[in-house]
Amino acid sequence: MTPPTSKSRPLAGIRIVAFTQFLLGPAATQYLSDLGADVVKVETPTGAWERTWSGADTVRGDHSVFFDLANRNARSIAIDLKSPEGVEAARALIGTADVLLENFRPGVMQRFGLDYDSIREDFPQLVYASASGYGEVGEHAKLPGQDLLLQAMTGLAANTGSAGQGPIPAGAAVVDQHGAALLAMGVLGALFQRVREGRGQKISVTMVQSALDLQTEGLTYHMNGGDVRPAQEPVGSSFHPGPYGLYATLDGHIAISLSPVSAVLAALGQAAEPDLADPAQAFVRRDEIRRAVAPHIARLTTAEAIERLVAGGVWTTKVNDYADALDEPAVAALEPVMTYERADGRTVRLLRHPVTYSSAETSMFRNPPSVGEHTEDVLEELDVDADTIARWRGANAFGSRQA
Repeated sequence: MTPPTSKSRPLAGIRIVAFTQFLLGPAATQYLSDLGADVVKVETPTGAWERTWSGADTVRGDHSVFFDLANRNARSIAIDLKSPEGVEAARALIGTADVLLENFRPGVMQRFGLDYDSIREDFPQLVYASASGYGEVGEHAKLPGQDLLLQAMTGLAANTGSAGQGPIPAGAAVVDQHGAALLAMGVLGALFQRVREGRGQKISVTMVQSALDLQTEGLTYHMNGGDVRPAQEPVGSSFHPGPYGLYATLDGHIAISLSPVSAVLAALGQAAEPDLADPAQAFVRRDEIRRAVAPHIARLTTAEAIERLVAGGVWTTKVNDYADALDEPAVAALEPVMTYERADGRTVRLLRHPVTYSSAETSMFRNPPSVGEHTEDVLEELDVDADTIARWRGANAFGSRQA
């Protein structure tokens, strides 16, 4: 972990009670815990789902890296919400919070009497942040809210591929991660409004809106008469002019961004046909432009192509895999990766908080917790008498191992 500095943490003193699972909810709370919020993650006594699964089967011992990547700086309390005493304990915890953040399936919080309408009168200053796939009401509310499905539903996959290739999904969980950032932003906005007006409110984010928001540019063109659809060739997007896109070299691929075809071909020692060089034709003839450029790049190595194109003033870069991306000088210079050591001695590498503050601390100060690791600590902080806590324990409200 990064040693503490003299900088303050912007959200120090803010408590967030998190009923979160999968990626979107935990990632949102991690953005906020990095800023110093005290995030108390409420888990079942057997642990959150994300402890039992990890992409690419990436586990360290019996430990899920998927859990680690979105739960640093949090504390864990194990509560059995299926017991009345567990719900009572959860309400006592909520009473100490500034924010309740949840991304359970619609109806789950209501089942426990912990939905916004059920608790708003008891906790009028609480910011209640909720994330779901499609909203909480209506016939679509219970559809599975999963990243790939949302990419497919909202046009993102179709507009990432080409007509020749077919749809291609993004190579990351972009809808989840963007939704997490939107949810964290909403929490900050609601907290600031509470400072001015003295009351809390409910904020909601859906994965549908997250997916659409990622496509603001293309969707706006479409809604205003633009011919936004995949080209026949695998160009870089459905709305940029040629020769924008990725191109194969002898030993890899390069990207060419917003550069005129005349400049690209000139850098490759070729002349563009006058009609293709006309900027007014760059979008409508993007397939032809790609076919004119691609063979000349394919005869060069990646290093040769980049050298020639950069010399010609063309915006270009190598297409990196993950290993090369982390070694890329422009990436490595930002030191985006951190390492922490688990209690079993294994090390885990994670991405750092993505925002830099001149006067604020955002380093990792607490390892991702084990299930219920902080149950006793959190209970001691509640304004609840010892007899009540003993009654909760006797009713097994925190699971058998917490009794």
